[in-house]
Amino acid sequence: MTTVIAFIVIFGALVFFHELGHLIFAKRAGILCREFAIGFGPKVLSFTKNETNYTIRLLPIGGFVRMAGEDPEMVDIKPGYRVGIILDHEDQVQKIVLNNKEKYRNALVMEVEYADIEHELLIKGYLEGDEEERLRTFQILPNAVLVEDGIESQIAPYDRQFASKSLGQRAMAIFAGPMMNFVLAFVVFIIIGLLQGIPADDPILGKLTEDGAAFEAGLKEGDIVHSINGAEISSWTDVVEVIRKNPEKELTFLIDRNGSEMEIPVIPKENKLEDGQSIGIIGVYSPMERSPILAVKYGATETYFWTKEIFAAVGKLITGQFSIDALSGPVGIYQSTDMVAQSGIYYLMRWAGVLSINLGIMNLLPIPALDGGRLLFFAVEAVRGKPIDRQKEGMIHFLGFALLMLLMLVVTWNDIQRFFL
Repeated sequence: MTTVIAFIVIFGALVFFHELGHLIFAKRAGILCREFAIGFGPKVLSFTKNETNYTIRLLPIGGFVRMAGEDPEMVDIKPGYRVGIILDHEDQVQKIVLNNKEKYRNALVMEVEYADIEHELLIKGYLEGDEEERLRTFQILPNAVLVEDGIESQIAPYDRQFASKSLGQRAMAIFAGPMMNFVLAFVVFIIIGLLQGIPADDPILGKLTEDGAAFEAGLKEGDIVHSINGAEISSWTDVVEVIRKNPEKELTFLIDRNGSEMEIPVIPKENKLEDGQSIGIIGVYSPMERSPILAVKYGATETYFWTKEIFAAVGKLITGQFSIDALSGPVGIYQSTDMVAQSGIYYLMRWAGVLSINLGIMNLLPIPALDGGRLLFFAVEAVRGKPIDRQKEGMIHFLGFALLMLLMLVVTWNDIQRFFL
């Protein structure tokens, strides 16, 4: 149960902050964001605030922000349509009822002669019951809603649509998703540094494991190591290096404990690595330092390190040095989360940070349907001086999404075979 909760919290946080990046910068650009969704499929929970419908959906495989103009906009109200219009106190249209007009007693029924709900925000027509049969013209409010089958949808004037914004604003709204994943990882690593501390390089013993050689030999947390087998020690790195090179060999530690020097013999236990190499371990951790400045530095260095490592892994995958079997989907991530969760909260937090960077990098790859694919189209637009035909771009993204779903199925099946069959 703990693993399930950890997986939901971590995966939900990664998707939430990714989509939050899109939402924040889209709204800053003045784009109408119709929906902010975590997950896909049927809605489980939803509420509306500040023009946006926030939803949690059944399938936890991602999320999305639905921006006005990315899909064909609403209904085209053509001449001859009979609609209901509801006016405010200044006789401006605040609702256009497309059907079931009889349910709205305060609606004026109009036979439409002309309507433009994107640019001019006008509707012209003849009101039912008007004895003079005058052609009436009404201004439509920029935040007016269309009502169809009882469901209200806010209109999106062209200046609120994605396509109306500058290339820079559109690119930033898309790039902000992956960017937030890097920001999230940076913050997570800072929190780890503040709570757990940063490994120091002083030759001072940190916490000891009760089943380790150091504890059994009589070493204690806080002991300062001056030398090992007569060789001077000046850093924690020196301590680790000597121990690793001498499994099952007695080492004489000259230490300072509360101002008194003493020699303690220690025999490192042998630990065999996956590559068959043997190293020595004594069951002692490095000393930890706590400082806001060090925590920020730690956040930056960890984010840089894992970004570099994941980019290197992606490069190996592209060049064929890794096979598709090396990839993990939701099932594999769940299994890995289960193993990490058993090691403690700090390992789990670090795992969340690494996953966040991984999600950011994957989304920046120039693959159709991903953020990187869309940014690639923006780059082409910048070079050409005009956007690529929207229908062609939409088809490419659709095919890319279909291929990604197929890849997801293959990877998930590999995970199932690896862990359960």
